[in-house]
Amino acid sequence: MRRFKVPPLLVLCAAIAFTVAAALLANGAAMRAGLERLGDAARHRLDMITAQLDGEQARFGYLPSLLEMSPSVFELLKTPDNAPLRDEVNRYLQGINATAGADTLYVLDGNGRGVAASDWNEFSTPIGVDLSFRPYVQDALTLGHGRFYGVGVTSKRAGFYLAYALLQDGKQRGVATVKVDLEDMERGWRKFPGDVLVVDERGVIILSSREEWKFRPLQPLAPQVLAEIARTRPYGDADLKPMAWKVGERPAGDASLVSVDGHGYLVTARPANAKQWQLLVVDDTTPVKTDARHSWEVAALSMMLVWMLGAMLWQRQRAVRQKLASRAALQQAHDSLETKVELRTAELLGANAKLADEVEARKAIETDLRETQSELVHAGKMAALGQMSAGMVHELNQPLGALRTLSDNACVLLDKERIDDARGNLQRIAHLVDRLGRLTYQLKAFAHKTEAPRVPVAIQTVVNNANFLVSHRLRANGVELDVQIEPPELAVLAEEARLEQVLANLMGNASDAMASSPVRRLRVEGSAADGQCRIAVSDTGPGIREDVLPRLFEPFTTTKPAGEGLGLGLMISAHIVREFGGTLKAFNLDTGGACFVIEMPLATTPPSPRRNSN
Repeated sequence: MRRFKVPPLLVLCAAIAFTVAAALLANGAAMRAGLERLGDAARHRLDMITAQLDGEQARFGYLPSLLEMSPSVFELLKTPDNAPLRDEVNRYLQGINATAGADTLYVLDGNGRGVAASDWNEFSTPIGVDLSFRPYVQDALTLGHGRFYGVGVTSKRAGFYLAYALLQDGKQRGVATVKVDLEDMERGWRKFPGDVLVVDERGVIILSSREEWKFRPLQPLAPQVLAEIARTRPYGDADLKPMAWKVGERPAGDASLVSVDGHGYLVTARPANAKQWQLLVVDDTTPVKTDARHSWEVAALSMMLVWMLGAMLWQRQRAVRQKLASRAALQQAHDSLETKVELRTAELLGANAKLADEVEARKAIETDLRETQSELVHAGKMAALGQMSAGMVHELNQPLGALRTLSDNACVLLDKERIDDARGNLQRIAHLVDRLGRLTYQLKAFAHKTEAPRVPVAIQTVVNNANFLVSHRLRANGVELDVQIEPPELAVLAEEARLEQVLANLMGNASDAMASSPVRRLRVEGSAADGQCRIAVSDTGPGIREDVLPRLFEPFTTTKPAGEGLGLGLMISAHIVREFGGTLKAFNLDTGGACFVIEMPLATTPPSPRRNSN
């Protein structure tokens, strides 16, 4: 039987075909695996960067709404030409911003023009600048809030703007805006592998770890988009040169292969800023291609090894010298392959170690975020509970002191069998208990911003009742009280118990302020002019410190030692007077001491007769 002989050329062609096929399969598998690993690492980076970006934006979101608590801001919006008031608000904004660490905090009027700013003393301040054309101002005026990233009109620095409408009595008075500088965070992205980009809704790169890509659109912009950009000026003087950004195939749903200026990248995307932006991680695919080429080489060498082994078996009968030469060549090829495999193994171990470090870092960040969220929720609950309890304790303290005094006097009168006098004290105690009930209702109504009905109230009666509430403090401090009400029937439109609350607070504070003064005289004056009633409470104490005077009516502002004052009385008193349509002001007297002035509308009808509480 004749043996069929395979032509050597056919064997060679088959070997080459199988080798090329194995190399292509190895290259494709290595490329897919490398892109998958690159995409997984990019997603971990996206999780960290997204949390960082959201946290940086949310960290300052409370600042604009905080300005609604400042009466001076709304007063400035009503009288923007009041230079002293503007200076006060400027310094107030500067102090808040210095604590918070934002770039700029400023206030615009209802027409979008700047009236006050934390950077009032810098050349780039927005005071007096018309910003009504900016999208965040238009959104805040129409929707109540706005967000925007762009280059500042006056500062020429890019930043993220958060704007909120300032509301008073349900009406829009102006816009409060905080500008957040994201450049430090942007510079921190350069420490990550690859490049990090943030693309806005127009397709323009607004944040980039690669400086030359910043403010460049991925694709050419339409004429109407360019017209809008020219009107709103979000990118300053950037020339908006389009990038050569060509999107290829998509290995995964959130990742795609992109060519930029002929260079290949894997781009992993994630929506950000309420899906208005796209957060992109751009990784160079050159290492993946290199690894795939190594896999191709390994596969080709492996197939060559197989064919070489076959050739060695086929040539077994050849001469010893050819056999030894073939073995030497095979050993050399094997050594080279082993070296490459070891290098590749070391690279894979290093990549796995880096991936493990990134996973641990993400777990640590997630743990910190959960702990921070829990602490913020707990702090919010404790703040609300503390303010409610502090206000209630402060406002109930004076009537409770009067109750203690009356009860002690009643015991003494009973011991002396002065039954009628004891009965009068018990009636006063019952009246104070009723007043405490009304006071708790009033504090609850104050917390819910409800309106109390206003009726004509006699100033003389209110002063007498307030004097009764703080008489023990006046006697304890040796204070001489001087009351002058002209005319005696002077009356205002108010609610009697709440007005007593205000006067008792002012008189009590004045008594405490004069505790160490050589002359202790408390003067209460009432007068009428131009349809307004003016009530002045002045003392002979040391006066109000200059650093405290501008923020005297803000919550928790007090000069008393710890444990003796909560800093809520003047804030509550000012709020009550404003509800009555009046104002409460304070200033220092030239002769020494402080003076608090209440101005309220006069009553057009006389007050109804009531039994005096004391």
